This record gives sequence, C-alpha cells and structure tokens, in this order.
Amino acid sequence: MKQLTIVALVLVLFGCKSKNNENDIANQIHKEWYGNWVGDFDAEEYKQESDYVSRTKVNIRIISINKNGTVIGQSIVAGNKRALKGSFDEGSDKFILKEPGNNKYDGVFEFVIIGDSLVGSWVANNKNLDVVKRSFRLVQKQFVYNKMLMLPTNLDEGGSYVDYTKGVDTTFTENEDDSTYTYTERMYRVATDAVKTINASTKELKEADLKNLKKLDLEIIRNTIYARHGFTFGKKSVRQFFDFVEWYVPISDNVESQLTPLEVKNIALLKRFEKYAEDNYDTFGR
Repeated sequence: MKQLTIVALVLVLFGCKSKNNENDIANQIHKEWYGNWVGDFDAEEYKQESDYVSRTKVNIRIISINKNGTVIGQSIVAGNKRALKGSFDEGSDKFILKEPGNNKYDGVFEFVIIGDSLVGSWVANNKNLDVVKRSFRLVQKQFVYNKMLMLPTNLDEGGSYVDYTKGVDTTFTENEDDSTYTYTERMYRVATDAVKTINASTKELKEADLKNLKKLDLEIIRNTIYARHGFTFGKKSVRQFFDFVEWYVPISDNVESQLTPLEVKNIALLKRFEKYAEDNYDTFGR
C-alpha cells in the first residue's frame, strides 16, 4: 500500500510538472527571436591608462520570453557563460537582462531588436574594471559544428596571424655613413601559413607534421579545434585569432565532451610539441 501511495504521488507530481511546462510553453512569445545573437562587443567607456582595451565577440542567447514579460537567457563572452534574467516591455520592445552578480565581470544588458539586428549596451556592475561599458549590434546565428571549418586565408597586414598581446622590445645596432646607432623595435610572435592549411579535426597528425612548426602555429591549430565546437576563449591572446572569424559562434565554456576521438588524440600531440617549440618574431609597425 505504501509503495502504491509513493507511485501515485510521483505520477501526480510528474503530471503537475508536465502541465506547468506546457503552460510555460503556451505563454511564450516572440519565439522567432530565440537563439544566438552574435557580434562585436565594443568598448565604450574604459580607463585611459589601460594597456589593452579589446573588442571581443559576444553571444546573447535568448531562451524564453514570457507573456508576463519575464525573459531567460545567457551571455557568452571572453570565457564566461552567465545566466541572464530580466524583463521585456512589449510597449517599447526593450529588454533589460541582468547577469547573476556574483562574478566581478557581471553587468546589465539593455537592448532592442530592430529588424534583423539586436542593438544595445552592457554596463558593468564593477566600476573598477578596465572597461565599464560596451555597445553591440548583433545578428542571429545558428551554431552548427563543422569539422571542415578553417581560419580565413585573406588577411590584412601581409596575410600573417600575429600575436599582438605578447610584444618583445628588441634593440638593433646598425652602421651607416661611418657612424653607429641603435634603435628599439617591438617584435611580435608570428605564425606560419600552416595554421591556414592543417586541419586537426579531419587529419590524424603525425610527428613529422609538427616537428618544424612554431609554438604559435601549434597553439592556433589546437585552438581552432575548440573554436569549431563553439568554445568561448578566456585568453585575449587566443580570442584575437577567432573573434573576427565569421563562422565562429561562442556557445559554451566547456566542450570537452563534444570533442571527437581524433581531436582528443591530436590535441594531446599538439600540447606535447608546444612544450618544446620555439617562436619566431617580426615587426609589424605597432
């Protein structure tokens, strides 16, 4: 008798939960806006003394909009995936969504959807951050894993991938007209064309494929695997190579379970070579 009572209670609770879910779905509006809205996250207000003010990529994901104005979503940017909760005003079409507030990088998003664009701003809760306000104009994008995706080959500034976050000042000495003078230039890590041709999601890499590659080559090839899976990168030195890429949609802060066996094997090999590889540096007028 006791077991029957427990089973009946479970069925009642399950039935109530299912009914509540059905009601929640029935009360949802503007479903055409659900999904990922992706684009540049531009610094608007920041400390002038900051060494590095970045433009990064943000994904505002709208999960649900209720008839009562309650909105549930997510923000995904710079290695952080944060829950969003707030309101939508049908009269003004304005969204106000807040991140939880227990992370120093949390803030408040305010935006409207105009045509095919989501336009607005984000203001940090913590006014001591390097960047306290950002603006954005995002477009709706669906994430689809595609193992064939590669980094673009049509780049500016000589067509090379350069790590502008790790400059090294180098002093040169030259002789001219019987006189000697010295000068200092900032050198940056530069990748080879291997990052545009080697696909570690489709090919099983061998030591012969990697032994002549530079350290930056290996890092970019490895991180391109993660970019294909929509991983949001926390390091500026990595984000700079992917934030401008059209196909890159950050959707998760953990994609380990999504990696294929081939990718896992190649990542291990790439990491092993990264430990001992060297970098080459060049000047790029910055």
